[in-house]
Amino acid sequence: MKLFERSGGVPAEVLSRAQLPRGEKPLAWAPTTDGSWLLGTRRSLVLVLPTGVEHLAWEEVEDAAWDQEAGRLQVTGVGSYGEPRPSYTVTMEDPALLLQLVRERVTASIVLQRRVPVRDSLGLTVIGRRSPVGGPVAWMHAYDRGLDPDDPEVVAVADLALAQAQAEVGDDPA
Repeated sequence: MKLFERSGGVPAEVLSRAQLPRGEKPLAWAPTTDGSWLLGTRRSLVLVLPTGVEHLAWEEVEDAAWDQEAGRLQVTGVGSYGEPRPSYTVTMEDPALLLQLVRERVTASIVLQRRVPVRDSLGLTVIGRRSPVGGPVAWMHAYDRGLDPDDPEVVAVADLALAQAQAEVGDDPA
C-alpha cells in the first residue's frame, strides 16, 4: 500500500472538478460533512466546495487548525497586510491522513522564520516560504498588533532583517 493511499478513493466527479494540473494527483483526501472534498497534492491543498474550487499552494497556507471535538478544520491563507486573509472551515469525520499531509507540507514550505524586536515588547517576524517541490523563496513580514509598517523605524528594522535573512539562506533579491 502506498503512503497516504486509502480504499475508496476520490470520486471521478470530484477529481474532474478539482482541475488538478497535469501530473498532480491526490496524496491524501477527506470528504466533508457537507459534501465538499479536501485533496492534498505535492503542491497544494485543493478545496472542492459547493461554491467552487480553491487551490492553496502549501506556502500560501498560514495556519491549519484542527478542532478534534468539533471535527472541524480551519485553514487560513497568507494574506496581504491590511486585507482579510482567506479562510475556510470544514467539518470532517475521518481526516487523519489528510491532517498528516497538511502538517508535513506546510512545515516543509518554511525556509526561515525569525522574530525581530522593534521597540518595547513589539516586534515583527521575517518569514521565507517556498513550495515543498522547489522554486523561489517568497518573503514576507508579520507585524505585531500596534506596529505601523509605514513607521520609518519599523521599515528600517524590517528591511535590515529581510536583507540578513536573504543573505543567510543565499537568496539574492536582485
